[in-house]
Amino acid sequence: MKLSHLISADQILPEMRAGDHWPSIVELVDHLRDSGHLDHALYDEVLESLKVREELVSTGIGSGVAIPHAFSDHVDRVIAVLGRSKEGIDFEALDGAPVHFVFLFIVPRKDYHLHLRTLAAIAKMFTNGEIRRQIAAADSREEILAILDPKSSRVPAPGN
Repeated sequence: MKLSHLISADQILPEMRAGDHWPSIVELVDHLRDSGHLDHALYDEVLESLKVREELVSTGIGSGVAIPHAFSDHVDRVIAVLGRSKEGIDFEALDGAPVHFVFLFIVPRKDYHLHLRTLAAIAKMFTNGEIRRQIAAADSREEILAILDPKSSRVPAPGN
């Protein structure tokens, strides 16, 4: 699974404003709603589902990465957004470090395997320190998207 198939340039926030855990999630869901990727009618349901998930344990997996995720009975495909914070977000991450990359996604409840594949693809991509460095240095949404799909002809990744 390529992460670039889950998001488009307008599903990337190159500079998040929120500095704390829950406000950062709300900022990303607001962005999905405001950009037309999340139906307004699903907004409250998605936020509640994300809140329930985050209350179990933070989805801040360490190394500056968080992967908040939730299920919905009302979506038929993965809906995702990537946020970057140069300042860092206090996400209550497992390693206690600030989070700089938040990849939030909502998956159809009926497709648990898609949830696992999506989570694995995000974790695999973001455990690569060079990828994190390139995304941190990218100047635009398009550059970030190209880094997520290096074989793409969209825009060369920084340093290439």
